[in-house]
Amino acid sequence: MSWTTYNHVSIPSFMYGTAWKKEATTGLVLQAVETGFTAIDTANQLVHYDEARVGEALLQLATQGITRDKLFLQTKFTSINGQDHRLPYDAQASITTQVQQSFASSLSHLHTDYLDSYVLHGPYSRRGLGAEDWEVWAAIESLYDTGKTKMIGISNVTADQLTLLCVKAKHKPMMVQNRCYAAFGWDKEVREICRINQIMYQGFSLLTANSGIFAEPDLRAMAAKYQTGLAQIVFRFAQQVGMLPLTGTTNVQHMKEDLQSDRFTLLPEEVQQIETIGI
Repeated sequence: MSWTTYNHVSIPSFMYGTAWKKEATTGLVLQAVETGFTAIDTANQLVHYDEARVGEALLQLATQGITRDKLFLQTKFTSINGQDHRLPYDAQASITTQVQQSFASSLSHLHTDYLDSYVLHGPYSRRGLGAEDWEVWAAIESLYDTGKTKMIGISNVTADQLTLLCVKAKHKPMMVQNRCYAAFGWDKEVREICRINQIMYQGFSLLTANSGIFAEPDLRAMAAKYQTGLAQIVFRFAQQVGMLPLTGTTNVQHMKEDLQSDRFTLLPEEVQQIETIGI
């Protein structure tokens, strides 16, 4: 099962996220791919990710016959306000140059000459989009125009910011990756903008941001009915409402179970129940 973006790029319907894995990153990426994940998400941001260790896993996978073309690689440009002192670019350089330097560094870390998806980790502005945001997006657009990345996207974006990008950018995002809270209707406003504009929505923290809903009787009844775990109900719900879920589990059994989320289909009324479960 896969999704397709408005510019006709196919993405596997489940993604493995590598945040907060530190020195375990290489082994976990190997396990995830061996379990069946073919899409990997990372970032050139040493505070939360170790992109180079993802690359080490990719080198090992290639020796096992799982070559670069069999995998979907997504990484991110993170601005200075999201980094610590270990910057992947020159802090004094222009934003455009910083994007170019970070991108080149990512290709080196990941031992590849192209990316499947390149993501702005978050806007510079809390509200609206300022000059820095337009410069960084133009720099990312130019990487897409030269064919160095098959798609471009943005993370941690508000509905207003996404609307502005869709209206004013040369290339609107092909993908949005946001933290997804049941209490806010699973980011309903942003997802609706994505639906209208044929933008792929990726949801992260689907479990960790919503631990409160796991006590809900409705969710537990669904898990019992489909003989599956609560996590799989949430992931299947995500897929059925057009969301590509990320999981960052470090448990091999959970990796297997997560990939089996598409073995059953929730009824429309069950999807509706989950849509409003935390509100």
